[in-house]
Amino acid sequence: VQLQAFGGGLVQSGGSLTLSCAASGHPTSSLAMGWFRQAPGKEREFVAVIKWSGEITYYADSVKGRFTISRNNAKNTVYLQMNSLKSEDTAVYYCAADQALSLVNYASPPYYEFWGQGTQVTVSS
Repeated sequence: VQLQAFGGGLVQSGGSLTLSCAASGHPTSSLAMGWFRQAPGKEREFVAVIKWSGEITYYADSVKGRFTISRNNAKNTVYLQMNSLKSEDTAVYYCAADQALSLVNYASPPYYEFWGQGTQVTVSS
């Protein structure tokens, strides 16, 4: 599975941005897909994940109510709509995928088998 994330950029605090992750090599309809982020000097952290069917989503507490993860299996693409952005949201955002959604490990980066290259999001205050 190859994942390519795009849509990052520079946005002012309070603004919005939508990230996309396009998958190839495997139908996304059978994959759990998630977003992680990594700020300079910090560990990679969980942001959101969505089950292959779209019926189950989980979010990090820090983004709950501001970010929305969604997917379009017909387009093999997962999205991350980010609203009310804050300076602390500045990071490189990565999309990740795995064959199943783990209710125990969904927030753990090592659990995910496939990773995209990352896209930079910078929020200016």
